[in-house]
Amino acid sequence: MKKYILIFWLVSTVCFAQKTTVYTIGDSTMANKKDPDKNPEHGWAQVLQPFFKDNIVIDNRALNGRSTRSFIAEKQWEAVYNSLKKGDYVFIEFGHNDQKNMDSLRYTNPHTAYRHNLIRFVKESREKGAIPILLTSITRRNFNEKGVLIGTHGDYPLETRLVAQEYKVPFIDLEYYTELLEQSYGPEKSRQLHLHFKAGENPFYKEDKADDTHLSLKGATEIAQIVVNQIKLLEDPSVEKLKKGIK
Repeated sequence: MKKYILIFWLVSTVCFAQKTTVYTIGDSTMANKKDPDKNPEHGWAQVLQPFFKDNIVIDNRALNGRSTRSFIAEKQWEAVYNSLKKGDYVFIEFGHNDQKNMDSLRYTNPHTAYRHNLIRFVKESREKGAIPILLTSITRRNFNEKGVLIGTHGDYPLETRLVAQEYKVPFIDLEYYTELLEQSYGPEKSRQLHLHFKAGENPFYKEDKADDTHLSLKGATEIAQIVVNQIKLLEDPSVEKLKKGIK
């Protein structure tokens, strides 16, 4: 009996040791949503797990409404940091709420506090032997009357790019690739990627809904696929384990 218990323990230990956790930190465009079977809104990290084999575990810590400032102040980052182990990954995508300059609890200057918060996430991830991956914010569906998609994130994506370059962090320019996605659908069909409903059209919304920032299940899945496709193209040797974990 003891022999079988020992074998079971050894097998369990090996299986557990082979699992790698991917922590995703960011805002509502990534976050898990309540009642996913009924709720039309989904974060892209919420639908990321099915793209990976069982040895890669997605631990989505992104939260609605958070900026780099509030994520740190609320000790959400501390909780992730304390959980990190060598070989884990940290996907970092902020910016939507950092730009809210009427909110002292969330706003960050892109060239100072935002930049330094990103650097903190990178350095402290590496302290624990984890691998940070920086991503620019997904674009908003913001077409002008001529059908031209206009950016809304100011210098936040620029600073993300600069930090990635300076600190040699694996980087996915998600703003760029989601711009291509929105443009491929066009001004009208791109509504499908977001939350556009007439009153009574969807039981989750009693009134008209026109949200060009947050994602439908279709939009979230499309963006998760983009992230996976870009991971495959990363040349940094630190992401090889992650690449091998893709289905």
